[in-house]
Amino acid sequence: MDVFEIEGSRRLSGEIEVNGSKNAALPLMAAALLTTEPITFDDVPDLSDIRNMQMLLTELGCAIERTGQHSCILHTTDTTESHARYDIVKTMRASVCVLGPLLAARGKARVSLPGGCAIGQRPIDLHLRGLEALGATFELQEGDVIGRVPGGRLRGARVFLGGAFGSTVLGTANVMSAATLAEGTTVIESAACEPEIVDVANLLNSMGAKITGAGSPRIVVEGVKELGGANHRVIPDRIEAGTLMVAAAITAGDLTITNCPLDALMAATNCLEQIGVEVRALDDESSMRARVRVQGGRAFNPCDITTQPHPGFPTDLQAQFMALLTLADGTSVITEKIFPERFLHVAELSRMGAQLFRQGPTAIVSGVRRLVGAPVMASDLRASAGLVLAGLAAEGTTRVLRVYHLDRGYEKLEERLATVGAQIKRVTVED
Repeated sequence: MDVFEIEGSRRLSGEIEVNGSKNAALPLMAAALLTTEPITFDDVPDLSDIRNMQMLLTELGCAIERTGQHSCILHTTDTTESHARYDIVKTMRASVCVLGPLLAARGKARVSLPGGCAIGQRPIDLHLRGLEALGATFELQEGDVIGRVPGGRLRGARVFLGGAFGSTVLGTANVMSAATLAEGTTVIESAACEPEIVDVANLLNSMGAKITGAGSPRIVVEGVKELGGANHRVIPDRIEAGTLMVAAAITAGDLTITNCPLDALMAATNCLEQIGVEVRALDDESSMRARVRVQGGRAFNPCDITTQPHPGFPTDLQAQFMALLTLADGTSVITEKIFPERFLHVAELSRMGAQLFRQGPTAIVSGVRRLVGAPVMASDLRASAGLVLAGLAAEGTTRVLRVYHLDRGYEKLEERLATVGAQIKRVTVED
């Protein structure tokens, strides 16, 4: 089992680059199932989730050629297989994004109910409801969702994707991708507005789709008979960028972050500025690939945060900001409205001296003067990032166990942080 060992209280400084977005790359790769022509991708991060998606797509008849560390060509050459097996799907929830493309292109799909992080229940009922509106039928057998398209082609329809906790990003990607090959026009209401959805729409349009409104709550898709190949560069990862910003802040550091999707991070940068962290664009602040300087001070102000769908504060940065606010001079309130059970990191941060009280979907963070190093255990991808950040600031040694969670979303994070001054290393210990 791999463990991170962190010697804290080291100030970070220098320049670090943001990698391509995992949350965009996964549905982008699934779009290769919609065509039998090759698609070339650049800025695909080298992550365990990406490798698992590649394995799944290979089983579904997609040939994959790596042309560089972050580049690949996906080419669907066999359209006979439509079963996304449990052995692969259990490792990551995003596997479900093959459901829409399979139904649209092959008229059938068998996809195991997805796995992923332990952050609370995340059903796929909105995915199924949206695809049913397009004419698909579903049944559940042995833990697999079996979908069929009577007549062989989906039909355009009006689809509402609002749920109890807001719109669904993967559900929007699934329905939007499926609708590109449907007969007629599809209107998706309460669509997710995340930049990852815009990136998927941009790829699909370059393949020949007719999509308008991506990035707004209403997306309109005019179905076409076929899609072709394309070249596409994945957008930078806004969650990784936000994590690096907090790394600079929590260590009183000075980082220049390149390839930074600043335009997609306004909620996060607004909170950083309230906390007392300086965030300054070194070029176009409306850019999705900006150069940004982040400087942390010696004292932090408290800040109240409520996670919301984009453009609100992202749930995937909640744990990282909680780590930062444990050192604020005052009391902060963090309310989780996307995944109300996403607080498993609270107990681990408390082991490091943080003063935290959780009640339902809300955590009260009473700032302390210092954190102390301790052995802690990661419970999910973003919680592990929060624990690493806490370890960077803590006095003494922090050991973060189960960093395989972290490897799902951050490429060689320990090596990259070490280049800007962190004392962090990966060691292997007996499980």
